[in-house]
Amino acid sequence: MAEVTAGMVKELRDRTGAGMMDCKRALIENNIDMEVAVDWLRKKGLAAAAKKAGRTAAEGLVFAKSYGQSGVVLEVNAETDFVGRNELFQKYVNSLGELCYNNFDKNLEEVKRLKIGTEGRNVEEELISLISVIGENMSLRRVERLSVNKGCVCAYTHSAVSPGLGRIGVLVALESSAQEAKLMELGKQIAMHIAATKPQVVLRGDMPAEVVERERSVLVEQARMSGKPEQVIEKMVEGRLQKFFAEVVLLEQPFVIDGETKVSAVLEQASKDAGTPIKITGFKIFLLGEGIDKPQTDFAAEVAAQAK
Repeated sequence: MAEVTAGMVKELRDRTGAGMMDCKRALIENNIDMEVAVDWLRKKGLAAAAKKAGRTAAEGLVFAKSYGQSGVVLEVNAETDFVGRNELFQKYVNSLGELCYNNFDKNLEEVKRLKIGTEGRNVEEELISLISVIGENMSLRRVERLSVNKGCVCAYTHSAVSPGLGRIGVLVALESSAQEAKLMELGKQIAMHIAATKPQVVLRGDMPAEVVERERSVLVEQARMSGKPEQVIEKMVEGRLQKFFAEVVLLEQPFVIDGETKVSAVLEQASKDAGTPIKITGFKIFLLGEGIDKPQTDFAAEVAAQAK
């Protein structure tokens, strides 16, 4: 068989927009037949996907589901919110969630190499195929799990388009020997609270020391601008620091159900009612598109440009 040259790879890349290694592989597996290689790339979705890879994908879906004593939350991004309502996309995200649960010990890169579906493709290849069908850039961004030895993990999705799929996904782990039904009911309320208030940690002691020190230094500088004596400034800073903790520490937040009772007090009452301790051992929250830089577009300008 003739050797695959750099020129051949470049020609195939120019024609399809696929990656260089994919083009080389296509030529090798198809006896350097350029036309067959083009079709091979198209069938695998590699041709269309590469052309879309640079486009920002900050929409999509968050999957969150409880499996008794464990739970999975993951995020798959697309370019527009319309894709979140696409049945093929929803099916892929649901299948991916189940796969991540069945491979609880796998990290993100390992998950991408797992087989999914009935076509023999792995997770990443299946997503590339989906890109070619739907026509938008997509990416598997992140996945997290949560588990307890006794008790349950509760899941909640906000702005859900179907069960377990939405724009915000929350897992909360409750450790207890209380009845599962009671724990799930409480856990759902706390998960909804987390979705609304977005705490950073469960306990004050879980907050990294550098984060607390940074907040304190900012508060000190703000207080000094008041011109008050140093001893007064110290009290001002401590008061404002307490307010900071009440905003970001889960157990110190006012429960959203009544807006007054602290979450810690809600847990204490639930423990009394159940006749056994109930403890929050952790939580995970995914906000769709969080941290992704979204390009600012002028819609009127876009329409005008297309009209020309």
